[in-house]
Amino acid sequence: MGWFRKVRRTLGSGERLDVPKGLWTKCDKCGEIIYRKELEAHFHICSKCGHHFRIGVPEYLAIVTDSGFVEEFDLRMKPKDPLGFVDSKKYTDRLKKQQRATKMLDAVRTGEVVIGGYRTVLAVLDFSFLGGSMGSVVGEKIARATRSATEQRLPLVIISASGGARMQEGIFSLMQLAKTSGRLAEHRQAGLAYISVMTHPTTGGVTASFAMLGDVNVAEPGALIGFAGPRVIKETIGEELPEGFQRSEFLLEHGFVDIIVPRSELKKTLITLLNHLIGEQGSATTAGSP
Repeated sequence: MGWFRKVRRTLGSGERLDVPKGLWTKCDKCGEIIYRKELEAHFHICSKCGHHFRIGVPEYLAIVTDSGFVEEFDLRMKPKDPLGFVDSKKYTDRLKKQQRATKMLDAVRTGEVVIGGYRTVLAVLDFSFLGGSMGSVVGEKIARATRSATEQRLPLVIISASGGARMQEGIFSLMQLAKTSGRLAEHRQAGLAYISVMTHPTTGGVTASFAMLGDVNVAEPGALIGFAGPRVIKETIGEELPEGFQRSEFLLEHGFVDIIVPRSELKKTLITLLNHLIGEQGSATTAGSP
């Protein structure tokens, strides 16, 4: 038993076995401890309860596109502080902190991609940047991406994750609701397809504008989707809300979304929808041609 005594002496020496951080993560819904690489291999979905972990732009690009951005739009566009807004911190300081942490200039990235052979204009909001809130830059980039899709006669896909309008920009943020909706109206009048994908959460001014205007409105399972949050509504009307209120399953039952798609099936579903909406004329070899 010499080997056993040796192990006991090693463990009792006060030394710790260093385990690299980030190897494991805990499911917010069921509490399951999941090996991170396994989670990534399963589209960031809990294998026990099906909970969809929140992910960002790089992950969605890897999941739904053939090879990421073919061309990314407006790479240098960044927000300003038109109101000189200050709460507990300066808005400019919050922006700098978020830009350092996320390596993004604002909460959305846009560009041309290929999805299952279909040239498509894609916009993806990232909740990690100020809650995916829509300020003037987010609205402008969405509007420009939509105009690019219209001019090139390409389909448009927007993946939303947002707490709504960005309060630090006040009316400049609220103006983006009308701007993005107007561009989408032009896109529809041109007879072009728009698919909206709503993830957790999609709320506020984003829901009240482009997120709910898709030819097909797709939602991930369990996503919170609505204008005002359930706590605010309950406090306003003073009544208990239905179970699962404003979750994607509730909205599907009441006709507010068209389909709920697990993230593992998202690319396949987008390809099917693009095929139905635009057919072979929208393939990567012919889309945008005269």
